[in-house]
Amino acid sequence: MKKIFKIVLIAIVFVSCKQNIEPTDVVKLNGYWEIEKVDVEDGEDKNYKINEFFDYFEIKDNQGIRKKVKPQLDGTFVVNDTYENVKIRFENDKLYLDYSTDFAKWSEEVITLTDEKLVVKNEENKEYYYKKTGAINLTGNGKTTK
Repeated sequence: MKKIFKIVLIAIVFVSCKQNIEPTDVVKLNGYWEIEKVDVEDGEDKNYKINEFFDYFEIKDNQGIRKKVKPQLDGTFVVNDTYENVKIRFENDKLYLDYSTDFAKWSEEVITLTDEKLVVKNEENKEYYYKKTGAINLTGNGKTTK
């Protein structure tokens, strides 16, 4: 009986440690995000070692865009005119990203949002783990890209 009580107590501690995302944290979304892995409910997780595309967010006044960008070796990005509209929604102490295009609408719950880490969960309970990234520059003898 004592073991069960300890397990329940530990579980409560872990659940209560969930990050509270505040409205002031939304600006942390802005920038380039590289996907690291996707956790799927049935256990078939997928890890990404190299990514051809990054997600770019530009949010202001709780709305903006997300688009896919392709990093180049010289520190630039290839972009096109395709993007998703994003609206920020707070509901029941949770942050949601509401996406829309001409063809679809969907939402993702933000589980974690820091300066370097983003975790979102979609309606299929898939969790997407991202890390903050920037331009890649493998030219110029190691000079950094501005």
